[in-house]
Amino acid sequence: MANVTVIGAQWGDEGKGKIVDWLASRADAVVRFQGGHNAGHTLVVGDQVYKLSLLPSGIVTGTLSIIGNGVVLDPWALKAEVEKLTAQGVSITTDNFAIADNCPLILPLHRELDGLREAAAGSGKIGTTGRGIGPAYEDKVGRRAIRVCDLAHLDALDSQLDRLCAHHDALRAGFGQEPVDRAALIDGLREIAPYVLQFAQPVWKRLNQVRKAGARILFEGAQGVLLDVDHGTYPFVTSSNTVSGTAASGSGLGPNATGFVLGIVKAYTTRVGSGPFPTELEDATGQKLGERGHEFGTVTGRKRRCGWFDAVLVRQSCAISGVTGIALTKLDVLDGFDKVRICTGYRLHGKVLDYLPSHAADQAGVEPIYEEMDGWHDTTAGARSWADLPAQAIKYIQRVQELIETPVALVSTSPEREDTILVRDPFVD
Repeated sequence: MANVTVIGAQWGDEGKGKIVDWLASRADAVVRFQGGHNAGHTLVVGDQVYKLSLLPSGIVTGTLSIIGNGVVLDPWALKAEVEKLTAQGVSITTDNFAIADNCPLILPLHRELDGLREAAAGSGKIGTTGRGIGPAYEDKVGRRAIRVCDLAHLDALDSQLDRLCAHHDALRAGFGQEPVDRAALIDGLREIAPYVLQFAQPVWKRLNQVRKAGARILFEGAQGVLLDVDHGTYPFVTSSNTVSGTAASGSGLGPNATGFVLGIVKAYTTRVGSGPFPTELEDATGQKLGERGHEFGTVTGRKRRCGWFDAVLVRQSCAISGVTGIALTKLDVLDGFDKVRICTGYRLHGKVLDYLPSHAADQAGVEPIYEEMDGWHDTTAGARSWADLPAQAIKYIQRVQELIETPVALVSTSPEREDTILVRDPFVD
């Protein structure tokens, strides 16, 4: 049986939560390997709706759920999310939930810095969620982060706090802010430490034991490949690597453990925040896609920008991340369109491109080249087999997989867990 790595192949918000939830019922462990509580996964199980930001989606099914070392952890956000899910009847214990003890912490000073930077950026805003993710990753790379394991040694933290505060006090002074209140920071950490430490352990060791026992591991990515700090639409990206290779470094398992790479792809395209978006529709069609798809961010509530499916971007994402197969989501949103369009290339300065260039000005300047297809008027909502789909919808799916040069493994036709067409089983292939 294969392990499975799930990533977003667009700008996030592709419906990863539902797919991971669907797969988690067949997995033995689910691992978050990058990002933080800027992720937003919505799960619909019967009449219950669960909104997750930090916890792995497998927690809802009772599957062993692990936050890997590649994640940046806000301990207060973690506690609040656990309490919210517990109130919904989800059991979260030390038996089914673990946190990597070498996981870096997001502190109040990171959230404050994130907000100060965005407020000062004016029209040049990146569009961050303001949750301190970027500054926390900066401190990790700068070797001044406070990690989960440090919570057990708070009395020996002075030298680390010296380095951390020297850096942040200088930044805060530039924004006209007071220095970091070290006493308040330590008091906050001392209060939250027992809660976090009950879940802390060397998860690389536990995962290796799970793997040796022949269990199936599901790696859950956050955001999408087009937001990857190296391969995305830089600088309008997140602060971590979102590609499938990060599953290895962000969990403590080797690269041969990632298994089947499942790229989640929406049947059209959306984006939250600033940055280039070649197929964006700022018209009635874009409005219709947004309304029918309920396109608002799970974490921020921000309205998502909408546009036609961009095969160029998805093909690029699949190549960069070694995607084995895609899960096509929200097909039902396209029901009722007389015509549907797919972007097959770009024009830039008189040249035709089959990829998105790296420079921000070139990314903003490309013009999409479209291929138009007949739409369909019968519903795809709730379909669970090919026989339930309109013929033209099947043609659309077939054309998508031809253009992105990657086969379709799953098709999702509603937010409900069971409204899924299985074409190829990731855990078997």
